[in-house]
Amino acid sequence: MIVRALLGLGAALLLAWLALIATLLVARPKGDLLQQALRLLPDLLRLLRRLAGDQSLPRGVRVRLWLLLAYLAIPIDVIPVLGYADDAIIVTAVLRSVVRRAGLETLHRHWPGSNDGLAAVIRLCGLSRQPNPSDAG
Repeated sequence: MIVRALLGLGAALLLAWLALIATLLVARPKGDLLQQALRLLPDLLRLLRRLAGDQSLPRGVRVRLWLLLAYLAIPIDVIPVLGYADDAIIVTAVLRSVVRRAGLETLHRHWPGSNDGLAAVIRLCGLSRQPNPSDAG
């Protein structure tokens, strides 16, 4: 009976892991965007922290960001072969949903890096760049 339960648990974990791999492969940024995401990871982490602390964002968005930051703090890779790539893919997927909910203006306000880095993040999020009001002038 215990052996069956352990085998069932192992099979469930294996299926969940395979489903996560499939999800990551579907959510994976196209072309060289994954490499850009890896280069931008330090700025992305600062952005995520700033967004998570922004009280003007909806609670669900902030909770999602804190969960992502907690996930990134765990030193275990979901897919060991990919290294940091799984982190970049998960960050990209969460950031896409956050930016779609919070808006580009919020992204502009909290972005700590260069304009080129911001343009890459906007491409990662699958959004077209809209002019930032602070760019005028």
